[in-house]
Amino acid sequence: MLRLAGARQLDERDRLAVRAMLTADPVASCMVASRIENLGMDPWRLGGELWGCEPRGFRGGRLDSLCFAGSNLIPLQGNRGALRAFADRALRRRRMCSSVVGPAEQVMGLWSELELDWGPAREVRADQPLMSTGKVSAIAPDPLVRPVRSDELERYLPAAIAMFIEEVGVDPRAGDGGASYRARVAELIAAGRAFARFEGGEVVFKAEIGALSSSVGQIQGVWVHPDRRGHGLGSTGTAAVVDRLVRGLGRTASLYVNAYNVVAQSAYKRIGFSQVGQYATVLF
Repeated sequence: MLRLAGARQLDERDRLAVRAMLTADPVASCMVASRIENLGMDPWRLGGELWGCEPRGFRGGRLDSLCFAGSNLIPLQGNRGALRAFADRALRRRRMCSSVVGPAEQVMGLWSELELDWGPAREVRADQPLMSTGKVSAIAPDPLVRPVRSDELERYLPAAIAMFIEEVGVDPRAGDGGASYRARVAELIAAGRAFARFEGGEVVFKAEIGALSSSVGQIQGVWVHPDRRGHGLGSTGTAAVVDRLVRGLGRTASLYVNAYNVVAQSAYKRIGFSQVGQYATVLF
């Protein structure tokens, strides 16, 4: 029986093997695929390292597992031995990631190897349905939802901060006064990947395409102003972003949602989403 070697850092020589793993499940791997497609595999440009394990004797030929280690730790594939190897590599250095996120089986398996040293986590979200659709929305999209302009950053940013605090449980302005988060939001706006409905100059709905690979776009940060909830803005607004991805960009639309958020799941199903996998997130 072939045995796994330890986890190693991957480089350009492994590009074909990495691509094969990413294309095998393009929805689950969208976050990592989008970075590699746009930035390549050099760690400085990528903002992290790619790790892989392979049967001995297959260097550069075939990978059995894959993990991205950057601001997030994203284990995409790997059996128990590979996850242990990823954990061993992660534990050799100070924890730099803010979360472990990805397919639930890999995330929870990796966390079981890391928890003793990195725990306790601030929160573990073990059941997050991963959903996707390749069709235009089954409900009418909100015609007032549009891409945010760069000169609207100051009006958009408060909604983005409110969403982040509500969803993640921490203030993104902590530490550096919000400079890093502001830069990330500005980058999404400049790329045409932040969407909003404005009323009286105020954001009442927002969402973003957080990751965009050659085949999939992952929607994130769906938020409705508290005063406007319960009126369908979340459904029709998300439908507008789905149509932008499917009709406008020729991508599959995807997102993941907490299992306990049955209202959101119901809305996404009405749009046309169906569950294609399960994600998990460990937050620090």
